Amino acid sequence: MVASLASQKNDGVKDIVTAFNVGGVIVGGRYSRLFTALLSLAFLLAGASPAFAVKVGIVLPLTGAGANVGEIEKRSFEMALEEINKAGGVKGEKLEFVIKDDTGRPDVGRSVVEKMITRDKVVMIGGGYSSLVTDAIARVCQQKKMPFLINTGAADSLTASNWDYVFRLNPPGSEYTGAIESLLTEVIKPRTVAILHDSTLFGRSGADSFEASCKKLGLSVVLKEGYESGEIDFKRLLSKVKQLNPDVVYMISHIMDASLLMTQSRELKITPKVFIGGAAGFTMPEFRKNSGAAACMVISASLWHQGLKYPGAMDYFNKFRGKYKTETDYHGAEAYAAAYVIADVLKRAKSYGNEDIKNALSATDMMTVFGPVKFISYGKMKNQNKAQTYVVQWINGKLELVWPARVATKKLVYPVDWLEIWKY
Repeated sequence: MVASLASQKNDGVKDIVTAFNVGGVIVGGRYSRLFTALLSLAFLLAGASPAFAVKVGIVLPLTGAGANVGEIEKRSFEMALEEINKAGGVKGEKLEFVIKDDTGRPDVGRSVVEKMITRDKVVMIGGGYSSLVTDAIARVCQQKKMPFLINTGAADSLTASNWDYVFRLNPPGSEYTGAIESLLTEVIKPRTVAILHDSTLFGRSGADSFEASCKKLGLSVVLKEGYESGEIDFKRLLSKVKQLNPDVVYMISHIMDASLLMTQSRELKITPKVFIGGAAGFTMPEFRKNSGAAACMVISASLWHQGLKYPGAMDYFNKFRGKYKTETDYHGAEAYAAAYVIADVLKRAKSYGNEDIKNALSATDMMTVFGPVKFISYGKMKNQNKAQTYVVQWINGKLELVWPARVATKKLVYPVDWLEIWKY
């Protein structure tokens, strides 16, 4: 560090560096922030820009099956970062996101985060989409005592493992169906349910949680079956559903699977009272594009909608759409909010040491476009943000917020005559 700074042509900068260098090591602890301030001043007086940047690692799937979500989240992180740095960065220093691709594989995610810690010298980690990959990242961070803020990975175990350095902004998967449960109880009033889910950690844990919810509500689960993500023919599985004729078909699926399940349900003329998505692929803009008429009136659990009265929620949605010429969803809102939480944490941290950043994360209490963020412990959960859940429905080509009724921007369409809708 000293060598690179000494290469600057200004002698005043060199003098300050030398003054704070003892035996070739910059004095740390309580003097490090004074050093930073004086050095920044020296650069300013010399007419140069400070070279410092506070680095945070962001791990996302930018290739592979989760790339569409990864791209939405990457763009949201970058949009927030630009705004944060325009507003002064962190303690006068530039915030930098080192964004890396985990390719949707746990081994890659593990390797990426290890390099971020040892080579890139990041002060904390963010991101985390696939639960399996996020689990691998979390284990490295806990071992290395590196603060990790998850914004999407949903398996309950991520904040139910008593880890000190792992925090989560989004709710755990077992809580995704909170609003769905009240909708079923108050409006749909079904008797039978079929649960279809992909074989990922998120899919399996979500299916188990919803099965438990059905038991609590007195509903009969007539089918619960998993499938390998990426299949192209679901007709064997859907034929079972058609034969059982359940009131509710509940699906936990990522975008391509979600689209195929609905288009093939239309082809087989499956007509339950409702098709319900367990968030994930069912809220994404591509779902409507890929599914066409088969997406009409499908409802889904969701963690966010731009129509919610959270400060900046609609502004974020409109800015994203204006900048990237496509729409965002709750995944992007999670990433955008996480960026602001990261900036807030680093501003409040006494230093950029692991323990101080962890303590600042623990003390977080702020409002974001995603809603309030405060990390608490409850039940088996530790360092978990207690977030609300909602129900959305695809109506006239738009994803509308329909439940709970007190926050709805559009009235729920129910009952649904699927055969009539699918004529068009």
